[in-house]
Amino acid sequence: MTASTLAIEVAPVPERPETTDARIPPRDRVVTRALMERWVRECPEKVFIEFGDDGERWTYRHFRDLIVQTALGLQRLGVSQGDHVLVWLPNSREHLRVFFALNYLGAVFVPINTAYKGALLAHVIENADARLAIVHADLAPRLAGVALAALTDAVVVGEPTECPGLRTHRYADVLLPAEGRLEAPARPIEPWDPQSIIYTSGTTGPSKGVLSSYLHIYTNAGPETWPCVTGEDRFLVNMPLFHIGGMGVVFVMFVRGGSVAFVDRFDTASFLDTVRRTGTTATFLLGVMASFLEKLPPKPDDADTPLRLAFMVPLAGDIAAFSRRFGCEIYTIFNMTEISTPIISEPNPLVRGTCGRKREGVDVRLVDDNDCEVPDGTVGEMIVRTDRPWGMNSGYYKNPKATAEAWRNGWFHTGDSFRRDAQGYYYFVDRKKDAIRRRGENISSFEVEADVQAFPAVREVAAIGVPNEMSEEDVLVVVAPMQGARIDPAELLAFLRERMAHFMVPRYVRVVVELPKTPSNKVMKAELRREGVTPDTWDRERAGITVRSDRFQRAG
Repeated sequence: MTASTLAIEVAPVPERPETTDARIPPRDRVVTRALMERWVRECPEKVFIEFGDDGERWTYRHFRDLIVQTALGLQRLGVSQGDHVLVWLPNSREHLRVFFALNYLGAVFVPINTAYKGALLAHVIENADARLAIVHADLAPRLAGVALAALTDAVVVGEPTECPGLRTHRYADVLLPAEGRLEAPARPIEPWDPQSIIYTSGTTGPSKGVLSSYLHIYTNAGPETWPCVTGEDRFLVNMPLFHIGGMGVVFVMFVRGGSVAFVDRFDTASFLDTVRRTGTTATFLLGVMASFLEKLPPKPDDADTPLRLAFMVPLAGDIAAFSRRFGCEIYTIFNMTEISTPIISEPNPLVRGTCGRKREGVDVRLVDDNDCEVPDGTVGEMIVRTDRPWGMNSGYYKNPKATAEAWRNGWFHTGDSFRRDAQGYYYFVDRKKDAIRRRGENISSFEVEADVQAFPAVREVAAIGVPNEMSEEDVLVVVAPMQGARIDPAELLAFLRERMAHFMVPRYVRVVVELPKTPSNKVMKAELRREGVTPDTWDRERAGITVRSDRFQRAG
């Protein structure tokens, strides 16, 4: 059944005056329901979503009809304004429909990582306070033996499957009604109402649920925050919708009246073809994505794409060469789920290693452990606040201790160490807990990793500190090779000696097939620290290689 054959009546939303605070945009610029109705009036036939798998396109009008249909089904299952609903799906058409339909009702979208299982899954279910979950059939068996807390019902997408312990409904039976009346929320949905709860990966503890308002998600990357992105762009979404890098980018283009190209994942080999096929003009290159593209064999048509800009986070390699090769401008930013892009660069930044400079509308400080500001050139923790109310996270859901710790003294504490130069450029140094102390020198694991990543055979790397026999720490790098490649530790060290300060050159090199990661793909450094120097770890001192400030020599 197509959207054009539906007979669904939508009740009007009750009227209520808008706020007069000029810092808060009107509902039809920020709130999903009001904004969707605005786009249907202003540009109904404009494409909002193009799917990379088969080229199907959804216009704003068509998508609105689809989410109204799904919203009616959700409402008939008892979902109403303010309710939390778990969404446990891979990137898919159904995920997009449920995401927007929940917000259309004024309900809270709570996506969870498709890798969750066991105790972590139980923790998130307990924390979320949801009665209903939308679950993919392939994931449903993982619910067996898991404490379900408030969950009573599940809607299964895919093959008919029972969700253990829950009343189970089929997606096609309950979320695709052909007719009916969609009742309005009890009051207008406001910019400060909760829009989503996104779970951050816990590398050392349980995941925390970041409670975000519509205004937070809007400010995170809206037109004022990322002015380089316009409503004429098409942004490639290749990260999961349970991650701010996926869900947030969809919202980025929605608030601009732009469009997205939607694919299930990033794939190096097909990336440029996907960009061409979908008409992508903007993309994110996170982590090693840019490095993977750089290591592809050059082709004469590498720049022959519609791509005009890419956000590279962090900056890596020769930016000017990358820009020339792929024919796009490069920007970089600093952001995290909890905040709203306080730092953004100019196009093709010339300053090596920068994250950019402070944008308008935010205050940023670098502080010591007592929240006292440190001078330029000195490393301090970045703390942030915005001029706009509700412009950042609304706390960690059901975690008042973590909320109070992060928001102490009225500033959000990022947990990240930075330094700032006299020109106002910010440089990421490390997560506070990941810094390495060696022979009186503070070493940034981030900077070590950036240099190791440049070695052609290295696919991914983690740098950690391990106890030294005498005092403080030595540097251990854990590396995984590119497919078909071999990493020789001595060759790697010779390469690094030409790139980094002598005190940063690793003592230990451990080669693994894959780095251990959380379900949201963050390296679990705590696990690597627990393992420490394993029997298979290469030690340059045992190998007779010494490093001095002015030479690199093999002893004997």
